[in-house]
Amino acid sequence: MTTSELPSDLSDRTVPDDDRMLSDVMEDYLKSIYRLQREEGAPVGTSDIAEYMDVTPPTVTSMLEKLEERDLVDREKYKGVELTEQGETVALEVLRHHRLLESYLAEHLDYSRTEVHDEADILEHHISEEFERRVAEVLGDPEVDPHGDPIPSEDLAPPPTEETTPLSDHDEGTRVVVERVSDRDEEELQYLEEAGITPGTELSVLDVAPFGMVTVDTGTGEQSLPERVARSVRVRAAEE
Repeated sequence: MTTSELPSDLSDRTVPDDDRMLSDVMEDYLKSIYRLQREEGAPVGTSDIAEYMDVTPPTVTSMLEKLEERDLVDREKYKGVELTEQGETVALEVLRHHRLLESYLAEHLDYSRTEVHDEADILEHHISEEFERRVAEVLGDPEVDPHGDPIPSEDLAPPPTEETTPLSDHDEGTRVVVERVSDRDEEELQYLEEAGITPGTELSVLDVAPFGMVTVDTGTGEQSLPERVARSVRVRAAEE
């Protein structure tokens, strides 16, 4: 299905000028709210959305009013917003497009992990349902993208709640395996790539400094990460 309009059970896709057509920016908001809900819980505050999307709070408020008019979010004064079922469906579809595109770019077009995010951000709003299906088929219906993020299924069911924690939450002596790394900051992603910290890497936490540096052993050497970077790395406990 195309992501520039609501799913087929929510709108008449044969009418191109339907007043519920969604812009790329609207879809980006829904995707961002979904990710914040998964990471921080609902409702999501206006200031959190503004920080996540690097825009001003008044800009967010204006967009949330438009999304609420379309029954894509529920707003509660002074608390924040939560996606409706319709809003979540749109967000999941955009995320499925994005993560399948990242996987395709990395596997078949030799893009690096640090390059795929921006390209997928551009393309995710404009691919057809048939193109999505063919990409998934060529890739063998992968469950995660190159950064370890879960790819929503074809029926757009929400992925299971992940049992991971930030690397920064672990104490000295802990052994963990990297499940996913954030793809939102290209420089940060490049830093982790060069440090050898990618999905599937086993790490041993060697030191957690009081001023925020986390030092780990990657198996090929020691790396010290600023707390902000370590927080963006999601890990699970390594098997004994």
